[in-house]
Amino acid sequence: METEGLRTDRLGLLLDQFDKAREMAQVRLAGLGDEEFLWEPAAGAWSVRRREDARTPRAFGPGEWVLDLGAADIPANEYAEVARQAAGGMTVAKIAEDWSVSTERVEEILAHTGPLPSDEAPVTTIAWRLAHLHFHFAGGWEWTFGERRHEPKELVDFTPSAALAVERFWTLIDRWRDSVATVTEAQLDTVGFSQYPYGSDPDDPFVSVLAGSNLEFIHHMAEIALLRDLWRSGSTRRY
Repeated sequence: METEGLRTDRLGLLLDQFDKAREMAQVRLAGLGDEEFLWEPAAGAWSVRRREDARTPRAFGPGEWVLDLGAADIPANEYAEVARQAAGGMTVAKIAEDWSVSTERVEEILAHTGPLPSDEAPVTTIAWRLAHLHFHFAGGWEWTFGERRHEPKELVDFTPSAALAVERFWTLIDRWRDSVATVTEAQLDTVGFSQYPYGSDPDDPFVSVLAGSNLEFIHHMAEIALLRDLWRSGSTRRY
């Protein structure tokens, strides 16, 4: 159903939201240069680095350049998601598997007795945020519309080139959007329509997965926009 050009069906609402966010993000990414792309706004920031220069224990990627990833833990800003998973019926063992942590760690978080992670909410570069989004959507596409067999961490050839990273990213995002547009009402309600292995996708109806992917896109693009504002203002020390 449409009302003066506004779609009111579930898929239409999600697509319209995604399209608007994409339009805004494309404007904010215009003119991104390599120095700004790799700028570290704070000491110890996570970024895209040559494999031999990686600073984090679980940095990953298929090529010369890898994406920083810290020790396995659940940051405090994700505790609410852990609680949601548990309330939705996921077992402690399954939650632990999804987050690559021990069952004891999940139980601590659910009981609110565990210490905060040492790498909570790391400061990141624009390169890291964009690469993280690319990895998320590449894996989401592969495990929903693709062959559902390739390791998501091996799908994106990370690069220090801002222009190349942005070009590759929009190509992937357009493929994701085109595939999502073909989803039926029945598929929206299908639990496990997405089998993306890092998260709760296999246990959720696809409409929930889509809503979560939109939020992932929106909040990381907002962070990138803020980093660009800080870069232009020169108000933050450049390491």
